[in-house]
Amino acid sequence: MISNSVSLSELDTARFGVVSARAKLVTSDVIPEIDSFCAENSVRFLIARCSTSDIKTVHAMEANGYQLMDTLVYLRKDVEDYIPPAYPSELSIHALTPGDIPEVIKVAEESFSAYKGHYHADPRLDPVKATEVYSSWAERCCTDPTAANHVLVAKLDGELVGFRAIRINTSEQAEFILAGVASGMRRRGIYRAFVIEGLNWCKVVGVTHVLNSTLLINTTVQKVCTSLGFYAFESYHTFHKWFGKVVV
Repeated sequence: MISNSVSLSELDTARFGVVSARAKLVTSDVIPEIDSFCAENSVRFLIARCSTSDIKTVHAMEANGYQLMDTLVYLRKDVEDYIPPAYPSELSIHALTPGDIPEVIKVAEESFSAYKGHYHADPRLDPVKATEVYSSWAERCCTDPTAANHVLVAKLDGELVGFRAIRINTSEQAEFILAGVASGMRRRGIYRAFVIEGLNWCKVVGVTHVLNSTLLINTTVQKVCTSLGFYAFESYHTFHKWFGKVVV
């Protein structure tokens, strides 16, 4: 069965050792198709998202064994008239170099070890493997042009203390897709500096607007972004569904 609503996920299958799939934007009418696809392809673990405004679909997913794991808020910033503010002068923010990659992976491992996203929220998933999702994603952002188009790193006294990956989605739109700040370096304006420099880069490459997503519960990121002119754009619930008896 070929479906436009759901597809197998090789990365999640390899990470968690069970056949996995993803459904990017679920509506109530395609739930039977998604479940049939999963049955025909022996899927055990499904990740599915739906718009928070689609209450009909939320209720239908709950009724069909889908469990809510997290909620993502997307923020948007129009950059055509963007004027960058200042940030702490002791920070050095520049484009990634190959020698920075091991430290980026290390920061990602540390940053996401206690993350509250959908992987860590699912008690059936090994939390160590859940963290590996993000550290391996960070590595791909550094090495695979299809994962990210640009990566910024922040250094303080020569030590790498954070990273920010950016992807160009269309000629008009860029997206901040992954960032991490070393735990001991938080509340020092590093994330804000990444947003400022990221917007600078996006304006230079010619996009008109930038998206940034974060967990609904991550009010710190939301406050930083709104203070820099971002506004709430859209939001999505992430559900998991397990098929059959699974021990992960």
